[in-house]
Amino acid sequence: MIKAVIFDLDNTLIDFNGYKRICCGKAIDAMISAGLKVKKEKAAGMIRQLYRKHGIEDKTIFQKFLRKVEGSVDYRKLTYAINAYRQARIGLLAPYPGVRKTLIELRKKGLRLAVVSDAPKLKAWLRLTAMKIDDLFDIVVTLEDTGRKKPSRLPFRAVLKKLNKKPSECLMVGDNPRRDIKGARKLGMKTCFASYGHEGETKVKADYIIKNINELVKIF
Repeated sequence: MIKAVIFDLDNTLIDFNGYKRICCGKAIDAMISAGLKVKKEKAAGMIRQLYRKHGIEDKTIFQKFLRKVEGSVDYRKLTYAINAYRQARIGLLAPYPGVRKTLIELRKKGLRLAVVSDAPKLKAWLRLTAMKIDDLFDIVVTLEDTGRKKPSRLPFRAVLKKLNKKPSECLMVGDNPRRDIKGARKLGMKTCFASYGHEGETKVKADYIIKNINELVKIF
């Protein structure tokens, strides 16, 4: 019997990829207006490659981008980018439609709720509080808690210990087939693939597959 539901954060509770695309697009526009000689589409592709190489949480991505394009960091262009990015993200940190309602319904059913995220602790909490859903979770496990990212077993073991639940009593909900689904299955947890947050292959071995977070309530 499922007694707890564990959620991934980015692209499961929040459209993080969409958020990053919009913010980076505004930053690129700002750099171009400050004199950067590059087409927006090319710049966007270069930034995506840099994120894939250095990680989506890299704080110096625009410095790396400017070095790649111009050979050095022009701090005028850099500050244009940072200011535009920060202004764009105001109001964009919102959960997928139906997230808060779904979480409330699950709590009403007596289920404990948790988050396991590869994001740094401060950034994870900033997202949860900005979305105003932090109060609905009993446990939040982030990168600093174990020093390992999913699909390592350590983050999953950490949340199970904090919840004081067996793997078979927990349902893991996530958008990443390898990190979230396979990682949880290795420990014997039930799994739910959030296909709405995944760009690419959707043939995933999971106990449940949902196209909208609202569908999660029907499982129970």
